[in-house]
Amino acid sequence: MIRHAARLTALALALLLAACGFQLQTEAELPAAMERVRLEVQDPYSPFARRLQLLLEQNGAGIVEDAEGAAVLEVPVNEVRKEILTIGDNARVREYRVRHTVRFRLLDADGAVLVPEQFLEQSRVISFDEQDILAAAQEEEFLRQNLADQLSRLVIRRLGTTGG
Repeated sequence: MIRHAARLTALALALLLAACGFQLQTEAELPAAMERVRLEVQDPYSPFARRLQLLLEQNGAGIVEDAEGAAVLEVPVNEVRKEILTIGDNARVREYRVRHTVRFRLLDADGAVLVPEQFLEQSRVISFDEQDILAAAQEEEFLRQNLADQLSRLVIRRLGTTGG
């Protein structure tokens, strides 16, 4: 009886998910010109650049070093900033925002614009606890990695929708 109820529950959940339009994310349909693409990013060793390169390769783009015969994904802005939001009674920072900004565009092998310049930004607020400085530093690093991951996924999604 319990197995039957569990199966019915699972079936009901599956039907609800299907009815609301939920679908698992599949590979992005990148523009055909991205079979060979050179990635020009401000800091090629940043978490964002490394994650973007990995996602491009996972979605079928061939990353090359030379630009001859290859599309170019330009990322002239890849910047992470910290902004103070609140200061406590003791003149120390209590809360700040980590903001990650990216600008990119895609050019074909001839230099024609395939995807016009796009601007993306993500931010998170962090409360600073001076009693636990190590945890605050780890939280900030985790948030920076998370922002880089989210922005790289957004770039792939934009390339798939506007350039496909």
